[in-house]
Amino acid sequence: MAKHELTPVAWRCGRFLFDWSKRSAPVVMGILNVTPDSFSDGGLFANRDAALKQAERLIAEGAEMIDVGGESSRPGSEPLSLQEELDRVMPVLEVLKDAPVAISVDTYKAKVMAAAINLGIDCINDIWAFRQPHAIEAIAKSSCGVMLMHMQKDPSTMQFDPHYKDVVAEVNGFLMERCVALEDEGVERDRLAIDPGFGFGKTLEHNMTMLAHFQAFCQHGLPVVAGISRKSSLGAITGKDMAHRQTASVAAALMALERGAKVLRVHDVDQTMDAVKIWVATQECL
Repeated sequence: MAKHELTPVAWRCGRFLFDWSKRSAPVVMGILNVTPDSFSDGGLFANRDAALKQAERLIAEGAEMIDVGGESSRPGSEPLSLQEELDRVMPVLEVLKDAPVAISVDTYKAKVMAAAINLGIDCINDIWAFRQPHAIEAIAKSSCGVMLMHMQKDPSTMQFDPHYKDVVAEVNGFLMERCVALEDEGVERDRLAIDPGFGFGKTLEHNMTMLAHFQAFCQHGLPVVAGISRKSSLGAITGKDMAHRQTASVAAALMALERGAKVLRVHDVDQTMDAVKIWVATQECL
């Protein structure tokens, strides 16, 4: 891969262009799980009307993207059938497709990607980094943004003794390999964003090492996603259960932002936006 400038200029996501030559703020992406079994809010928004109400709330709180997920990827989770995932996400995406913010779908299935793209959805977020059959083919000729994430093993086995010699170097290398694979198949570079995958086949030490050295992922001229919101690592450190990890989540997001993150994928948009506003105000004084 050719050497690129270190700071991403812009990220093209369907109807939207996030242009960091004209802004200093990160993109805050609100998480919307339309699942009965997600680790953080399973069942709360599985109903279509509840999901749409939550989307309205996230937008009102300041989210510039909404990431809709129909299949849980919590540690130990089992795969969901294609039809079940379509039945969960498509009714929600149908309503949100014309929302005033970018809409992303969190999926690794090519047919879900294709159905979402046909609706005009703005971004595809893939925990498998487009390694599943026909995934690259599904997104290659579209204009949607793509988020590709690192995961060791798969959701059902990823937390069984994760091991790395150098977690930052190995995750970085994987992500760059996947970017090359997508570019080689015609996916334009300005559509790519990378995610080191906190909690996806990583121990507490791995996660904290990646957060401490987050700037290492921001050396490629690509937007880097920080998705550490409410993760079990934060609970292990603070002793707080899922319902009381907002402060830790905001602190982790702010640390990633300070180290170069351009997209913050979070559950608690309102609290995160407050922290982002303070950070932006200080940047304007430098």
